[in-house]
Amino acid sequence: MSKTVTRVSGLVMAFSLFQVGSTTLFLLGGDAKQDAWLAMMIGAIAGFILLLMYLTIHRLEPELDLFEMFRHYWGRWMGSLAGLGFIGYFTYESSRTIRDMGELGTLTLLNRTPTGIVTLIALIVCADVVRFGPRVWFLLCHIWVLLMVLGYGSIMLLIPFTGLLHFEFLFPVLENGFMPVVKAAIPEIMSFPFGQTVLFLTLFKLIADKRKLKRWIVIVYWITAIFLIVVNELSILVLGPELAASSTYPLFEVTQLIQVPKVFERADVLFTMILFIGIGIKTAGFLFGAVIGMQTVTPFRYKPALLFLSIIIYGLTFISPRFTEFVWFGLHVALNRIWPIFQVALPLLLFLTMLLRKNKKKTSG
Repeated sequence: MSKTVTRVSGLVMAFSLFQVGSTTLFLLGGDAKQDAWLAMMIGAIAGFILLLMYLTIHRLEPELDLFEMFRHYWGRWMGSLAGLGFIGYFTYESSRTIRDMGELGTLTLLNRTPTGIVTLIALIVCADVVRFGPRVWFLLCHIWVLLMVLGYGSIMLLIPFTGLLHFEFLFPVLENGFMPVVKAAIPEIMSFPFGQTVLFLTLFKLIADKRKLKRWIVIVYWITAIFLIVVNELSILVLGPELAASSTYPLFEVTQLIQVPKVFERADVLFTMILFIGIGIKTAGFLFGAVIGMQTVTPFRYKPALLFLSIIIYGLTFISPRFTEFVWFGLHVALNRIWPIFQVALPLLLFLTMLLRKNKKKTSG
């Protein structure tokens, strides 16, 4: 695996596409109804605070990844235990994104193919990208970002062009006060997708030019966040807050309504294709994190760890036999109760440990 990536652009594009990933598949902040855009904004601000903490952690130890920092500051046993927790987190998230890809493929393009087969093929493709290391993933993101921009740009132009927008669905603003909006944003939207950027603590050290890293990560974070807020709101402006909140894949239903006779009649196929790319990028990212951690914490080498984790991920996709149960557990139980441990609590404890150790060294000096 390549140890150093000299250009920031590849990581920054991967960072943006990773955040988009499967996010557009779901309606975020649906409990806030027409105020979902406010909930998204609050979630993005909370996620930005977490991102600043991650960047500061990296600045304090620029030559170490997340797993190496835990072992360095918490000791071999406690650090390895925290690392194993993060390996489990990244592995399970990989299984969720792969399951999303399998269900989406079966629902839209491959309705006669079993979900297990679609999932297996998607996992093999993602694992093959991971096999060549992060450098190849970053280079591929240069190509994928163009496809994603063209795809989502076309959909965002076609929706108002076909007269599907209803701006009356934006009102009344804050009908039930501010607290329902905050509850919809934290921890759910903060955790998905913004808090998931904790993954990049395993990848930041690959960048040789540290000076540009923070500036470009911050700029791209907000560009991506604004894009996600707009795309999320499109589902509400077309379907209405009630229907959008009750739909499994609201934006997919929106794209099915787009029709330009004799020119463009299957926007849902375009949306499915760009979603496949986004979900594949996210799956590869989480798989990178799990494999790098496995290589650091356990005796496994890179490729055996990749094979072992791929088998586990494929098995985890079938834990929930019904897709509604799978979605419910991910969006309500995991996001609200489990993932904040890995996105907030453990990084914060690591950050405080690093600050105490640095201050102790200064005092001793």
